[in-house]
Amino acid sequence: MKKSFVLIGIAVIGVVLIAAACGSKTGTNSSISTGKVIKSAPVGNLKVTLSNDDGVLKHGNEEFMVAFTDASGKPVDVGAVSLNFHMAQMGGMQEMNDATAFTTTSIAGVYRGKADIEVAGEWQAQIAYEGPAGKGKTSFPVNAQ
Repeated sequence: MKKSFVLIGIAVIGVVLIAAACGSKTGTNSSISTGKVIKSAPVGNLKVTLSNDDGVLKHGNEEFMVAFTDASGKPVDVGAVSLNFHMAQMGGMQEMNDATAFTTTSIAGVYRGKADIEVAGEWQAQIAYEGPAGKGKTSFPVNAQ
C-alpha cells in the first residue's frame, strides 16, 4: 500500500513538472504595459514610440517607455539605445541636454527610460540605436509640461 502512494506521488509530481514546462508563458515575454503614447516617429524602417502612464511628458525626474516596432507593430530588438532631450539656447538660457538612462525589459525592443528633464517646454528627442536591427537615428519635437 505504501509503495502505491509513493508511485502515485511521483507520477503527480511528474505531471505537474511537465505541465509547468509546457504550459502558457503568460506574464513573461507576452506583454508589458507601455502606457499611453506621448509621441511616435519613424526611424529608418522602424517606428519608435515614447510613452508613459499619463501620455504626457513632464519636467523633473521622469520615467517612460521607448518601444521600437516594425510595420506590423511587433517589437524589434535594436540593441543599444540612446535618447537625449535637447533644448537649444534661447536668450540668456544656455543650451540644455538631458540624457536618458535605459534598462531593458522582458520584451526585446521595449526599454524603460529615466531622465531628469530640466524645464517645461519644447524639447527635441534625439534617439539613436545600434545592434541587431542595424543603425538608426531620428529627432522629433516633444513637449514637457
